[in-house]
Amino acid sequence: MVTFEDFQKIDIRVGKIIEVKDFEEARNPSYKTKIDFGELGIKFSSAQITKLYSKEDLLNRQIVAVVNFSPKRIAGFKSEVLILGVMKEDGEVILLQPEREAPLGYKIG
Repeated sequence: MVTFEDFQKIDIRVGKIIEVKDFEEARNPSYKTKIDFGELGIKFSSAQITKLYSKEDLLNRQIVAVVNFSPKRIAGFKSEVLILGVMKEDGEVILLQPEREAPLGYKIG
């Protein structure tokens, strides 16, 4: 069981996707994303969200991401944050995002 103290260790923030590219080297269909987290700076993430979202859909979209996991290398790409979403049984991912425009870098709690 996860304690509340464990949950508090996870740093979840609001970011805005400012660049999206196809990630052709990845094993599964993915995008390389560049995300602005305000004062936290720019971070990069690989995201398997190609089924429901085009690159155009994602550009300038606010997202919610875990920003304090260790970076992960995926096909030579350094993924620094984990974009959060609802995972459907068929593998589609529906992105989590603020209900209204939120300041970049603000914590989710």
